[in-house]
Amino acid sequence: VQLQASGGGLVQAGGSLRLSCAASDGTFSTNTMSWFRQAPGKDREFVSAIGRSGGTIRYSDSVKGRFTISRDNTKSTMYLQMNSLKPEDTALYYCAAGSWIPTSQDASQYSFWGQGTQVTVSS
Repeated sequence: VQLQASGGGLVQAGGSLRLSCAASDGTFSTNTMSWFRQAPGKDREFVSAIGRSGGTIRYSDSVKGRFTISRDNTKSTMYLQMNSLKPEDTALYYCAAGSWIPTSQDASQYSFWGQGTQVTVSS
């Protein structure tokens, strides 16, 4: 599976962005999908994950209530709506996919990764 993340950019604190992650093949619906992010000098951290049908969703405590993950299996695309952005949300955001796995915060569970899209939030 090849993943293409897009939608990043520069936004002021309090603003919104919508990230997208498009998958290249027809196996999208068999994959648990997730978003991770990595800020300069920091480890990659879990942001959110969504199960194959969209019925199971997880968020990190740092984004809960501000970010919304969703997926459209007919378009083989996952989304991350990010509202009330903070400067600490600045990072390179990666989408990831794992075949037939439960929603997990563990990056090692995901076999496929996109190239990342930069999100920069100015104060």
